Amino acid sequence: MSTPLVVGIGGSTRPRSSTDRALRLALDAAEHAGARVLTFDGLALSRLPLFRPEVSERPPLVVELVSAVRQADGVILATPSYHGGVSGTVKNALDYLEDLRQDWRPYLDGRAVGCIVTAAGWQAAGTTLTSLRAVIHALRGWPTPLGAALNTAEVPFDGPSADPKGAAQLAEVGRQVVAFCQQRGFAPEPALSGSSTGISATDMGRR
Repeated sequence: MSTPLVVGIGGSTRPRSSTDRALRLALDAAEHAGARVLTFDGLALSRLPLFRPEVSERPPLVVELVSAVRQADGVILATPSYHGGVSGTVKNALDYLEDLRQDWRPYLDGRAVGCIVTAAGWQAAGTTLTSLRAVIHALRGWPTPLGAALNTAEVPFDGPSADPKGAAQLAEVGRQVVAFCQQRGFAPEPALSGSSTGISATDMGRR
């Protein structure tokens, strides 16, 4: 069995944000569990142009992101909660996974997806985690049993020493993603890539 690839997507534009640190900790745990990791942090996501389904030409960073997810065995998503929902930069990055709709593994099909949310309050943390899981389901991914929600209003997340409980949750998310990859194995790409239904995740059709 080859080494699984886990791609981390998320963060915010603020340098050394709680969300970026949380994502990094989960990816470190995944790497320690035996995975290769690749990260698209908040700064990288902020450089993505707005997703436009009618435009076929993609800039290099978009191609890199989509290619990484195409090769990934697992994904970890981390978002700050903005007004009770997923941040615009993270949602925009996920919208680009529409480019995988015709793949033999469309969207996030067959991949474990770890969910991380940072929020200034438990209500926003809960609603955003639920929303993020709904997006993953729409993209045919498998959310891990544990999703990490950090209330930064109570304890600003500056690392494991500042919030040991939160750090433990983040590490478990990373380990669960790798465990799913190892249990499921790695399915080879079929010789003929016609197994996809071709149904779009954007409301069962192109928009």
